[in-house]
Amino acid sequence: MQTPRFALAPDFHLILKQRVNTYFEQNQIASTGNWRLYLKAIVLISMQIGVYYAAVFGGFSDGVSLIFAALLGVSSAGIGFNVMHDGAHGSFSTSKNLNSVAAFTLNILGGNDFLWKIKHNTIHHSFTNVDGVDDDIDIQPFMRMCSTQAWKPAHRFQHIYATFLYCIMYISWMFWMDYQKYFSRKIGVLEIKNISWQDHTRFWVGKGLNLFFAIILPIYVLGWVKGLIGYTVFATVTGFLISIVFQLAHTVEHMHFPSMAENGKIENEWAIHQIQTTANFATTNPIVTWFCGGLNYQIEHHLFPKVSHVHYPKIAHIVRDVCQEYGLNYVEYPRVHQAVASHFRFLKAMGQAA
Repeated sequence: MQTPRFALAPDFHLILKQRVNTYFEQNQIASTGNWRLYLKAIVLISMQIGVYYAAVFGGFSDGVSLIFAALLGVSSAGIGFNVMHDGAHGSFSTSKNLNSVAAFTLNILGGNDFLWKIKHNTIHHSFTNVDGVDDDIDIQPFMRMCSTQAWKPAHRFQHIYATFLYCIMYISWMFWMDYQKYFSRKIGVLEIKNISWQDHTRFWVGKGLNLFFAIILPIYVLGWVKGLIGYTVFATVTGFLISIVFQLAHTVEHMHFPSMAENGKIENEWAIHQIQTTANFATTNPIVTWFCGGLNYQIEHHLFPKVSHVHYPKIAHIVRDVCQEYGLNYVEYPRVHQAVASHFRFLKAMGQAA
């Protein structure tokens, strides 16, 4: 499949970049993370270590241990949203080494930063919601995420069983999807041509560390039953939180799913494409913004992926103003539950026969 090409850029993107760059220059601040992000990383990683120790070695009752397992899922998602995500985009710090360390937290959690950067940074951020290219909306045959995908009778119920799929997403990611991409050397339609020995090493070291700490050690300490039940609770919470937060960004009502023309060209230029395929939610809620790592400011993130999420609340005002000047619809849901409801209405609509 040919690589999509965007239309020539009008001055919208140019004006937007100029105004955001002016904001950082006038305030004399770097666009990467600052002490607030580093403090958050310390809090989340400390929580991860503390909760893990309590769950495995604390000797608490079964009920309390399961609560700790669920909290471990919460902290894992938090690290993914805040530490790994910024690190993988190179926005955690001005230091490449620190960005690499931050991105490696995904490997410890069971994923792989090398594959993630291709899937997320290269494919998803470039060709958001383009069917046949964006791997994030390719959940076939289980779910139909846009009108150009094939419909199956079971899709009529996808708004009902979607939650179950979200809950098992983390396990599927750790034990199937990464390996499928690694051995096939392919992510969606994109072939992985070169994997360095360092990336091979990071892949297997990360998988090994995760297998040991997430499954082998808990089973050794707690026994098979308690160890596997605890892991299931942890993985279910992690999978659901990761899935729902990312789904609220692009698969809600009012989103566009552009198709390519026969010549491979997409109708709009890249920045306008991002505006039309991305939504924000609960941006006035400081707790949601803190935990989600600014992923509730998804429009700003897609337009400026190398800007740390700690700056999104400030530059969002600039983006809104420029969108208004150019008559572009800036989609934002004031509350989390409104975005969730819109997502499931979207799934129900996509589940109807074409």
